[in-house]
Amino acid sequence: MTADVLRVHDLLVYYDTPVGAVTAVNHISFSLKAGERLGLAGESGSGKSTLALSILRLLKPPGRIAAGEVWLDDVNLMTLSAEAMRQVRLAQIALIPQGSMNSLNPVMRIKEQIADALKDHGVRLSKRQVAERVHDLLQWVGLRPEVANMFPHELSGGMKQRACIAIAMSLRPKVIIADEPTSALDVVVQKQVMETLARIQTDLQAAVILVGHDMGLMAQFVDRLGVMYAGQLVEVSPVRDIFTQPLHPYTQMLIASLPSLAQKGTFQGIPGLPPALRALPPGCVFHPRCPHAVERCQTEAPLFREVRPHAWAACHLL
Repeated sequence: MTADVLRVHDLLVYYDTPVGAVTAVNHISFSLKAGERLGLAGESGSGKSTLALSILRLLKPPGRIAAGEVWLDDVNLMTLSAEAMRQVRLAQIALIPQGSMNSLNPVMRIKEQIADALKDHGVRLSKRQVAERVHDLLQWVGLRPEVANMFPHELSGGMKQRACIAIAMSLRPKVIIADEPTSALDVVVQKQVMETLARIQTDLQAAVILVGHDMGLMAQFVDRLGVMYAGQLVEVSPVRDIFTQPLHPYTQMLIASLPSLAQKGTFQGIPGLPPALRALPPGCVFHPRCPHAVERCQTEAPLFREVRPHAWAACHLL
């Protein structure tokens, strides 16, 4: 059996605000095997991006990691010094950011940005070797060699996103975290970018965490899907099971809200709004919006447990 390459245990993340600490990631635990693709989905504000940045220890104040462990193989990333963690990033665990326009340095050519990433992690190469490495990386992500000498503003959105993928892959990491990598792209370019990511991930046999809202994209790309609500994981199941036999009422309502060719023009949303994180309801956090809630749901928080083989959920009704 393939070993776990990443294990997140009881991660707790706060945002400090004038009215007190807000819980953005609430005691989340999960594991990821080498070569596996895990999706994280949920409404805006559910804590997906905060979780991703916390794993990488890139969360900035007022965010803070209050408790928990993140194990990359046999190393707890939460115990590393800032410098040691900086060396782990990119080399072993890499981020493909949400906004490539804001992630690339606008006054540096693409080749210089890739070379900086290599140099910063102790890769000592001659100018010729750097040029060859940059050429290979760009070719790997489907970009022409002349892109190396271009500035970010000269590239299209899809080309910029592929340049970010090239940088993230430059040191062949074990884990790739892709935070909504196609959010600002049209559907044709989305498909091209995701095909590029899938091909490279297969070449590296790296594990991937894909953060996003697009359930259709998740269905095509990931092996398992985690559904987040109000800073908590409410369900983690194989992606096929999520769409055919969703366990948690929130997951069921998310799936039901997707457009269907069988019912054209009929849209079904989820009543109500997610709770304010500074004032979470007692018991199950979803109970105010849940059509199946019972009295127990209002007072007792459900345990996140294995309901069927390889499928975990937090619901009293299961």
